[in-house]
Amino acid sequence: MEYSSVQLNDLSDEILLIIFKNLNNIDLLYSLIGVNKRLNNIVHDSMFTSSLTLFNHSSYNNIYSLSDLMLDRFCFQILPSIHHKIKWIDVEISSMKRILCANYPILSGLGIYNIEKDTDLDIFTDETSLMYILKNQISSLMIESSSNQGRPRDFHSWFSSFQRISFGYSLPTVFSSTLLELRVKVTSVDDCLFLLDGRFNQLRAFYVDIASSLPKSNFKINKEKLPNLRCFSLYCFSEIRFYDNIIIPLLHRMSNLEELALYLSSVVCDKKFIDGNNLKQNIIDYMPELNQFRFSIHSTILLKDQIDLPSNEDIKHSFKDFSNNKIISCVNYFFEAKYGQCHIYSCPYPIPTYENISNNFPSGLFRYVSDVSLFDEYPFEYEFFIQIAQSFPLLKNLTITNQKGQNNKQYRKSNNNNEDFLLIRYPHLKYLHFKQTHNDYIEQFLLDTKTCLPYDILLFTDFKSLQRVTHNFTRNATRINCSKMRYICFDRISRFPKHFKNYFLDTEIHVL
Repeated sequence: MEYSSVQLNDLSDEILLIIFKNLNNIDLLYSLIGVNKRLNNIVHDSMFTSSLTLFNHSSYNNIYSLSDLMLDRFCFQILPSIHHKIKWIDVEISSMKRILCANYPILSGLGIYNIEKDTDLDIFTDETSLMYILKNQISSLMIESSSNQGRPRDFHSWFSSFQRISFGYSLPTVFSSTLLELRVKVTSVDDCLFLLDGRFNQLRAFYVDIASSLPKSNFKINKEKLPNLRCFSLYCFSEIRFYDNIIIPLLHRMSNLEELALYLSSVVCDKKFIDGNNLKQNIIDYMPELNQFRFSIHSTILLKDQIDLPSNEDIKHSFKDFSNNKIISCVNYFFEAKYGQCHIYSCPYPIPTYENISNNFPSGLFRYVSDVSLFDEYPFEYEFFIQIAQSFPLLKNLTITNQKGQNNKQYRKSNNNNEDFLLIRYPHLKYLHFKQTHNDYIEQFLLDTKTCLPYDILLFTDFKSLQRVTHNFTRNATRINCSKMRYICFDRISRFPKHFKNYFLDTEIHVL
């Protein structure tokens, strides 16, 4: 540290600030507080001390506590020296009590992560210094669990002081007349409706993520208006069969909305796709104050020998009155599976997930999409994967479902037939899933002459398909890419080949 501090002291304050802004502020504080007076003054700036995230992320987005050594230094030395400058702290549940035992006079925001057990929530009922902070200082609270098994808890006695709350999949029994903004992940649509039954009558913004779309059969729909609500966001990535019976009546209660976001991954419709006419007649016409409408909606219909099926041009035409938004549509008919699908979305594309991309993919650049799934009943050729790699530069999670083999396995650069085919690069890929996939696609990703992969990818695929593509884990052409992968096997295999485990970076066997 002495050598590095001498190097840093040779730089001006302006240069140091530019460098430090691009570093993790926790690492910065841990490394530089106490080194010398000049560096101490710089890292005490509010840009480095006002908001702290005191836990680590793994490469697969798992959250874990700081090391004991690092935590000791923060609790005994660093936090006491900057406690009067901290406005927001994100903590992992196991280290929370140690971190929050200090006095934070201007702390107003708190994020609590990795709640796993029901007993973890006892921190909200104990009469401790933590509860004093929660009751008297915090106006913005986020609670994120690492499992969906949490049961409803009664936080009524202290929640009335919060103005913004966010939960994981654990629904509290709570009433508040002061809550203005609520961000919540719930188990079912019933929970969403439950939270809008009047218990938060001053609510102005509601962001809800629904895990399961199946409502209880005896649940009653509340028709009472929500006049104070100005912003509503609904995110549901499970199959929806209640669009007309629950979603539309719910939206009709929000006549004063100014901002609306609907992200629905699979709406099952009786006869017609959800198109521009549907959105206008059932939603927009009921919201005269609406000035921002973001959406990504997949709707499906069953194919039952219909004669007049809508084309993509028909869907585009239905948005002729949406003059303030650029709307993209994509229509696919899967006659083997006997269903049709229509995807409509506002631009710029509003969410980090793009599902069920087919050969009809409308292309474009999706800078913030990291999770992509591909499906079709026609082969994906090599050019298609070039398009996917170019359209999604930050792709991390890729799922491929296609049982049809490729017609052309090689794609060569048109300007020089003597060169190898264009190498496709996925520099940020972390998860690769093959579900009911032809061996051609597995081979394409495993051949290092076709695909360039980063180090440490989780691979999910059928063992026998993988065995065939790699020639029983002896094929040199697939060895390089496999050596970068952690293979997760769920198949029941009586005996693994000799070279199996050494062929990959790592292997994990999970027998279901």
